[in-house]
Amino acid sequence: MLDKTYNVLFLCTGNSARSIMAEAVMNHRGAGKFHAFSAGSHPKGQIHRETAKLLRGLGYPVFEFRSKSWVEFMTPGAPVFDFVFTVCDNAAEACPTWPGQPMTARWSVPDPAAATGTAAEIAAAFEETYRLLDRRIASFMALPLDALDRFALQGKLDEIGRMEGATAA
Repeated sequence: MLDKTYNVLFLCTGNSARSIMAEAVMNHRGAGKFHAFSAGSHPKGQIHRETAKLLRGLGYPVFEFRSKSWVEFMTPGAPVFDFVFTVCDNAAEACPTWPGQPMTARWSVPDPAAATGTAAEIAAAFEETYRLLDRRIASFMALPLDALDRFALQGKLDEIGRMEGATAA
C-alpha cells in the first residue's frame, strides 16, 4: 500500500471556488500520493475570477482548472475515488452514490463567492477559504491512512470537517 496513489474528489455546488482551491492544494501538496479532482452539482462553467487571481498569485498553473459537473466522473473510464469530500453544505445534500464506496466527509467552509464589500474584503474572503482548506488538507494528508481501519478513519475525516471555519452542523 505504500506506493498507492489515492484519488480524491472535492465537490461543491458551483465548482468555481472552494472545490477548485481544494483540488489545487491537494495536487500540489500530495503530488505522487494523492490525485485530486473537483466537480459541482450545478457548475458555473468557469472558475471565479477571484479564485483564478488567488491561485495565480500563489504560483498555481490556473489553466489546469475548469468548472465541471460531477456527472463527468460517473461515466465509464472515470477515476475510481478513494475519498469524496464536499466543501459546501449544498453539495452534500444531493451527493450521488459513488462506485467503489469511497470514504466521504463534509468539509464545509464559507463560500467566498458570496462575499460582498470592497475588493480587499472580497480578496480576504478568498484567502481565508484557501487557508481553511489548506489546513484541512494538511491534516488529512498527515493521517496514517494505511494504519487506520474504516471506522477510525471516518472519525478522523469527520473531525477534520469540524475544524475552524466549518459551516456544516
